[in-house]
Amino acid sequence: MRILLVLPFVGLLWIPFYNHQLPALFGFPFFYWYQFAWVPVTSLLIWVVYRHGVRKGVE
Repeated sequence: MRILLVLPFVGLLWIPFYNHQLPALFGFPFFYWYQFAWVPVTSLLIWVVYRHGVRKGVE
């Protein structure tokens, strides 16, 4: 489960993947909203890994 914590790192590490203007969302270029979208996704992934650890008894 801890491998899920690598996803945000990899998703934001490769800058040429999201270094574009389009598609825009509410006037924000893709470059900005892609990074902002990772904030709740990362929080959710951290919570999932934490809950899995609590369920298994890992502290």
